[in-house]
Amino acid sequence: MDYLGVLGGIAGVFLLACLSPGPVWVVITSTSIAVSRKAGVLAGLGVAGATMTWATVAMLGLGLLTQFTWLAMAIKLAGAAYLVWIGCQMIAGARRPAPAPGSLSGAMHGGWTALRRGYLSSITNPKAAAFFGSIFVVMLPADAPGWVHAAAVILLATLSAFWHCGLAVVFSIAPIQAGYRRAKAGIDSVIGVVLVGLGIRLAVSR
Repeated sequence: MDYLGVLGGIAGVFLLACLSPGPVWVVITSTSIAVSRKAGVLAGLGVAGATMTWATVAMLGLGLLTQFTWLAMAIKLAGAAYLVWIGCQMIAGARRPAPAPGSLSGAMHGGWTALRRGYLSSITNPKAAAFFGSIFVVMLPADAPGWVHAAAVILLATLSAFWHCGLAVVFSIAPIQAGYRRAKAGIDSVIGVVLVGLGIRLAVSR
């Protein structure tokens, strides 16, 4: 079997899925614009870490989300609560001045917090769970050798890092950051409302 072709197909489907805006996009772009490029890149790396986690779980064939519906529900509700929490924080702080890149405030938000935010925004997304559960079941042969499974995990984690960190870089360029600072109150309020809406929609969806 052409396992390289299989890996290429998986990579293509994954990149197409990345083009769909969602909570991860909002978290990365808002972090890059509001804090710094470093913070946005760290958030992107957090998403890549979540990609590796989901891919590893799918590769091992645990099938936890299909075997235990309560686990899928718990993940969905946790993700919804996290999105609502981030959204409320953004709305509450919308009128506060934006931290200057490299400032103490920016540095505090740009380290572990940014990495954790990126990871949690992806790992608690049930769409990611469904995607990885289906992509490996449908596209990765069950009898494929171990190196193919390992290569798929590494490939998707690498693609995720490049894509999401690249997204952070694009949204951290000076003109975009300057524009954000001029319209911070409105932008943060809108993004916050979007995140809260996404969280509520996620919580009530079936």
